[in-house]
Amino acid sequence: MAVFTPVSQEQLASWLRNFDLGTLVALRGIPSGIENTNYFVTTTQDEFVLTLFEKLTHAQLPFYLNLMRHLSEAGLLVPAPMPQRDGRILDTLNGKPATLVTRLHGSSEMTPTARHCALVGAALAQMHLAGQSYPGTQPNLRGFDWWIETAPIVAPFLPPETAWLLSDEVNAQGTFIHSDRYRALPCGPVHADLFCDNVLFEGEGEHVQLGGFIDFYFAGCDTWLFDLAVCINDWCIDRASGAIDLPLAHSMIAAYAAVRPFTPDELEAWPLLLRAAALRFWISRLYDFYLPRPAEMVTPKDPTHFERILRDRRANPIPLSHAA
Repeated sequence: MAVFTPVSQEQLASWLRNFDLGTLVALRGIPSGIENTNYFVTTTQDEFVLTLFEKLTHAQLPFYLNLMRHLSEAGLLVPAPMPQRDGRILDTLNGKPATLVTRLHGSSEMTPTARHCALVGAALAQMHLAGQSYPGTQPNLRGFDWWIETAPIVAPFLPPETAWLLSDEVNAQGTFIHSDRYRALPCGPVHADLFCDNVLFEGEGEHVQLGGFIDFYFAGCDTWLFDLAVCINDWCIDRASGAIDLPLAHSMIAAYAAVRPFTPDELEAWPLLLRAAALRFWISRLYDFYLPRPAEMVTPKDPTHFERILRDRRANPIPLSHAA
């Protein structure tokens, strides 16, 4: 959520005439993140988030936007795309695909408690079940095909032993992904990027409530277990070592399983899915670190964080049944 494409108040005010949302009051860029251009938008009617897409195309974006609309209509707390007067939820602004969505209430929690983790686990399972009726299909664009394409690009920047680790894990995941066990895993639309900064909460202590899930623009169809593994690797860890915090993991996994119980194949596949989730973000952070794009406001992220997590998951596989 960086600002790559500037938008002036005059430009946005003109664009907003396509909507029945009042007139522009305030526009503020959102500096965090590295993929899209985002602004907070306040009109005389409400608050919204404007997104200009730097990589995704007009052809790809209906999957994400219609998924968000589908989940919102199912009662989940996700941003709802706002239609223009002609019904469109996707347009062009300053030469980029653009959309306007509702702004959810609350703030992110970067040091989550067991209650935060339980709220996320239950809502994630609800999202997976609600997504079963979504007719759109699109692969996870940061899935295995992207890993095998991108790993050789970043490997030359790494010391030999680290490059070997990268290659070895990609090969291990390739073997797994082509196995019968992997093909048996339940799958469907997933968020695929549900880090702490992509979830909002309201309230404090035992009164904290979920405000909603945001930033669906890495979503795709993948195994549901991969989505949960992404969460565990960010929400339920010791930040210094990358090791899993078992009490936090138990809270998230138990809350998820109470909504959607795990299959026997998922119980067996869990250690490799934790590794897959770590690999995906290690590769993307390596790419963004060594091959950055220019931006007005950008926050680079340390790739060694997910290298540590991957090394820990390889050395200390934790069965799903132990965490749950």
